[in-house]
Amino acid sequence: MLDETFSLPLWAELTAVGVGSLQGALFAAGFKRLDLLGVAILGIASGIGGGFLRDILLSTTPAAFSINWYLLTATLAAFVGMLVPRLFRKVDPVVSLLDAVSIGMFGAIGATKALSLGLPVVPALFIGTVSAVGGGVLRDMILNIPIALMHVGSFYAVASMGGIVVLLIMLQFGAPVLIAGIVCVVVTTLLRLLAVRFGWSLPEQRALSRIQLRRQRQVEAVIDEALQTGVIVLPDLGGQSEDEPDDDTEFGDGRQPAGSR
Repeated sequence: MLDETFSLPLWAELTAVGVGSLQGALFAAGFKRLDLLGVAILGIASGIGGGFLRDILLSTTPAAFSINWYLLTATLAAFVGMLVPRLFRKVDPVVSLLDAVSIGMFGAIGATKALSLGLPVVPALFIGTVSAVGGGVLRDMILNIPIALMHVGSFYAVASMGGIVVLLIMLQFGAPVLIAGIVCVVVTTLLRLLAVRFGWSLPEQRALSRIQLRRQRQVEAVIDEALQTGVIVLPDLGGQSEDEPDDDTEFGDGRQPAGSR
């Protein structure tokens, strides 16, 4: 159990809440017929949703309800994002940077708060991740759209988990909570920005039956080509024996095996 929780000045937490709400409002700008109340609700869900879910899971009073500024900041940021979306899209790199920093901050706060309440390491990792990305999940649920976090192309949760894992390892080796939390924020931010820059994402799920079907289609394609050309080009069916040629081995007519194309 930790004796303290990673904490930040109030202005830093409110900035993170505001960035989350701003992102929610910019995302919702493409949806028609949202009134001011709808925008406010989306801003609140996006800005404080992760912390709200964290505190509900930990059976504690939501921090967002402890003072007025959390709800006010979330609402105002959402209205600003709704009124001048083009301005913020012009400075999208800055918003993306602040967003990456904010999920790192919420992840560190959530994980250390869970540890301070006596939760084991793995549940603390889960709580921290929920704290970081829960706002986006609530936003998508309110808009009744597929949850972006669960689809290929989203690296939010992975970036957050990477930072939290580093934090937990540092704490196990006796690092101060403040230092471990700052490193968590830095690692999460770097992973998120690199994912945006290079298009990183987790691979799409593939059932075994789909893999077998794909290989069957490859074999059928080879048979059709052999019937037309009289030449058999073996596909790469995942693994080769010692007697099989390497991927860069050419056949008699100079063509490569199908699996190497």
